[in-house]
Amino acid sequence: MSKATLNTDTVHRVGFLDKASLHIPILRILQADGTTYETAVLPVIDETLATKIYDTCVFTRVLDERMLGAQRQGRISFYMTCTGEEAAIVGSVAALVQEDVILAQYREHAALRYRGFTTEQFMNQMFSNEKDLGKGRQMPIHYGSAALHYQTISSPLATQIPQATGVGYSLKMQGKRKVAVCYFGEGAASEGDFHAGLNMAAVLKCPVIFFCRNNGYAISTPTEEQFAGNGIASRGVGYGMHTIRVDGNDMLAVLAATQQARAYAIEHNAPVLIEAMTYRLGAHSSSDDPSGYRSKDEEAKWQQHDPVKRFKLWLINKGWLAEADDVKLHEKYREEVLAAVKVAEKIPVPMLDEIIEDVYDKPTPVLRKQLADLKEHIKKYPQAYPKSAGRL
Repeated sequence: MSKATLNTDTVHRVGFLDKASLHIPILRILQADGTTYETAVLPVIDETLATKIYDTCVFTRVLDERMLGAQRQGRISFYMTCTGEEAAIVGSVAALVQEDVILAQYREHAALRYRGFTTEQFMNQMFSNEKDLGKGRQMPIHYGSAALHYQTISSPLATQIPQATGVGYSLKMQGKRKVAVCYFGEGAASEGDFHAGLNMAAVLKCPVIFFCRNNGYAISTPTEEQFAGNGIASRGVGYGMHTIRVDGNDMLAVLAATQQARAYAIEHNAPVLIEAMTYRLGAHSSSDDPSGYRSKDEEAKWQQHDPVKRFKLWLINKGWLAEADDVKLHEKYREEVLAAVKVAEKIPVPMLDEIIEDVYDKPTPVLRKQLADLKEHIKKYPQAYPKSAGRL
């Protein structure tokens, strides 16, 4: 093995290392009352950026509230909220440039909104109508936008991690001085793809920011039942990459860490791991009941660390936000989302022929045969497929 990569110090007595051997501090800048710590070094931020960040947070909260309600009404089939993790997601995406490539897991729709995804585009995807960019092929919240450099989400956990390494390597080979940013939860870090992806990125020196949202649970499994090590950050050190742990409910800390991570990744063509310690205030998904695995007292405790409220207080302290304007902003988005729901749910689903498009350059004979069989099946049982029966 190369001496360049190994510590060659020697000892002459047995002495084991354990998880306490690596001290990993947590970066905090913003306190719960909206003031900053006395010695804190703030990120690069002005009123325009701060306003855009908060606007994104408010929209996302309203979207989550409305669409979870829509799922309960049977208007959409599935939903996942970002509630409680907004600082981790919006604070990080705000540190990027528009051309940086995002590979998300499934709770990062706030990042897509920050980049300009419209309310109508969100609705079209969730209702799988003919205006959906994904042509109605994905379940709700599996967004994607080539124009916004946001790769389409897939359900299997951690598949995006080695893919992000490939994207980062491609950006490096093209000399684009851009980064790939990969979001995932601490549960996904238990998948084999996590280890393969990080190791490849470190060895091949790919400009990738691996952003772990450690929200305490992999669906219903708490972190203490997922791993025995020192969180996820210790793994980044183990793979030889720059690593930082931040308070994931602290918008300014996340922004500062990601700004510097991006600068380092581009300057050195090397990956960085950020572990954001946060908490999922809502259920894992609309199919989940968190009361079965965590207490109301625990949830109430974390409500006190609400990242949006904390950032709001900072904005008010800066004189960049007034309570009256905040109320108007919430009302504006409630009306906008509700109106968009009513429009999107009336738009028909895509024509059935589109289901085999874009799989290959030209549909193969096998796909054409499958499509023909599907059409015959729907014609035979139209009552079972009320939306598709009229789109043959």
